[in-house]
Amino acid sequence: MNSLFPHIDRSWTLFLDRDGVINTQIIGGYVMQWSDFEFIDGVMEAMASFAGIFGQIVVVTNQQCIGRGWVTQDEIDAINDKMCDLISDKGGRIDAVLVCPQIATEPENYRKPNPQMAFMAKEMMPEIDLKKSIMVGDSESDIQFGKNAGMITVKLAGHSDLADYNFDTLKDFSTHI
Repeated sequence: MNSLFPHIDRSWTLFLDRDGVINTQIIGGYVMQWSDFEFIDGVMEAMASFAGIFGQIVVVTNQQCIGRGWVTQDEIDAINDKMCDLISDKGGRIDAVLVCPQIATEPENYRKPNPQMAFMAKEMMPEIDLKKSIMVGDSESDIQFGKNAGMITVKLAGHSDLADYNFDTLKDFSTHI
């Protein structure tokens, strides 16, 4: 076990953003059908590694393309289901995917950085201890979400002074757990 995270065990939860962490982010657009989804190199290996370490693995993703009426919740759920199945086929797992369909301008929305999806995950899985959780994301709102929920934070694909740790990719992070 690497010295950066010597205390991680099955009592810990890993929270992951989707776009830009698991799959390639479409700049200025959205993954609205499976053909738009492309796993980032090394994600399958990282997810297989995480499956043996973390007790729970939860994806939390803002998908305002639903709120804008460009795609349905069912279509996003089908994409997420296929993502989970393919990760499972390679030895990884995702225990839950929480999607916020609201648009950013909607009053009282629960989009990240609002920590509501973390609280929803804890309600679904009471064993989650947010103080024993890590949030991995590629945006400042992901990092702020983790901080707002009391988690350790990891920023991918660029540096954040707000994050506790910074790594290039999910695979790089996985080698330090």
